[in-house]
Amino acid sequence: MDSFLEVLGFSFSITMPIFLILVLGILLYQVKLINDNFIDVASKLVFNVTLPALLFISISKTKLSSNTDFSLVIYAMLAVVATYLLLEVIMIKLIPHKGDRGVVIQGAFRSNMGIIGLAYCVNAYGDEVFSVASIYLGGVTMLYNILSVICLNRSMDAKKSIAQTLKGLAKNPLILAIIAALIFSSTGLTLPSTLHKAGDYFAQMTLPLALLCAGASLSFKAMQKDITTAVLSSSAKLIFIPFIITFGGYLLGYRGMELGVLFLMSSAPSASASYIMVRAMGGNATLAANIIVITTIASLLSTSIGVTILRSLNLM
Repeated sequence: MDSFLEVLGFSFSITMPIFLILVLGILLYQVKLINDNFIDVASKLVFNVTLPALLFISISKTKLSSNTDFSLVIYAMLAVVATYLLLEVIMIKLIPHKGDRGVVIQGAFRSNMGIIGLAYCVNAYGDEVFSVASIYLGGVTMLYNILSVICLNRSMDAKKSIAQTLKGLAKNPLILAIIAALIFSSTGLTLPSTLHKAGDYFAQMTLPLALLCAGASLSFKAMQKDITTAVLSSSAKLIFIPFIITFGGYLLGYRGMELGVLFLMSSAPSASASYIMVRAMGGNATLAANIIVITTIASLLSTSIGVTILRSLNLM
């Protein structure tokens, strides 16, 4: 068994690089080297081009039959549904205001996997994690979008339908890239080395650029009201959800990288998309923003604690 200092060092090796780049994003925004236009353009570049490229390159160079664990993503999707239903039952008693209830529930179950969750996994396991994490990301991302629409429609009487969500998913660049890579990988074809290297250079900008934008986007001015409710949602996001999903994976026999991916993806902070969706539906956008800020900062500590515990038990 590793010594405590070795375990602690491993934990902070996962979270500290994320923290430093987030802080750098905040500082660059404060000194006006990064502005709102940069954040908007760079975020679109990451979502539409570089992150899909990263996922395609990573998946396409692996053999689907030997490196893809579909049982993990199936379990993760079932666990997300189960935790969502539990949150619906629990929050009826804790959050009397119906409109806020949907914001709290979405903030609790929807993780920022594509940026921070994926960065956690790469820091922990290196590029080999993509064969597991990419499929996980694709399946659970689709589920997040569907459950978010159901959740917010129930609480806000909004008009966005599941059919509209499915149409949006069919155009989602991340999902399209994962499906294309799976098809490409299953054929046994490989990318020419020159094209692969060029794509790899391009994909390498994804996580640093995305984290800079995430840091620059944090708005501490929004944290002026609904703090108690935001803390409740944040606690569910960073403690309740990761514990249930990871413990369930442990009971099913997952260990090592697979259990690590379950924990690191589920312990990521609330997704920025949750704010966008709440605002578009006319909900309490300030509450959604508070949840994102709190979970983004607190996730660095809660994830470090969780990794320390799992690592000390030789489980990841």
